[in-house]
Amino acid sequence: MNRFLEYTTHHPLLVGAAALLAIVAIVMEIRQQARGSNVVGPSDAVRLVNGGALVLDVRDAKDYEDGHIIDSRHIPSAELANRADTLKKYKDKPVVVYCDGGFASAAAAKILRTLGFGKVVTLRGGLQSWRQDNLPLVKGAAKKEGKNA
Repeated sequence: MNRFLEYTTHHPLLVGAAALLAIVAIVMEIRQQARGSNVVGPSDAVRLVNGGALVLDVRDAKDYEDGHIIDSRHIPSAELANRADTLKKYKDKPVVVYCDGGFASAAAAKILRTLGFGKVVTLRGGLQSWRQDNLPLVKGAAKKEGKNA
């Protein structure tokens, strides 16, 4: 304990910076828990998909055509509130929402939760993290609504 106190007195800036980072990490964790945001990494998302989860891409159409997760549904985030009724059969199933970086998907997940979807998670880091893990993507336009439901 004496060595810790000695270190603290000799390096107050380092100790202060470490304490500040710890406080920031705690506050971020509390905020995330308060929002009810569930975030999963790419490997957990693969497990959910293999278990029958819906994968929802909320990017714009061009980004979706340039590459998306296999069997993902495409509903741009701007249209999600109006088209959520097409997803009603997934209200009690897990839904993995993703965008490019993970920011738009958090807002989309919040919309889905307010509409009664209970098992909504977002992909941490979005499609960028999916690509970093070298997971497969497919290219092409979205299937027609009737076939893709």
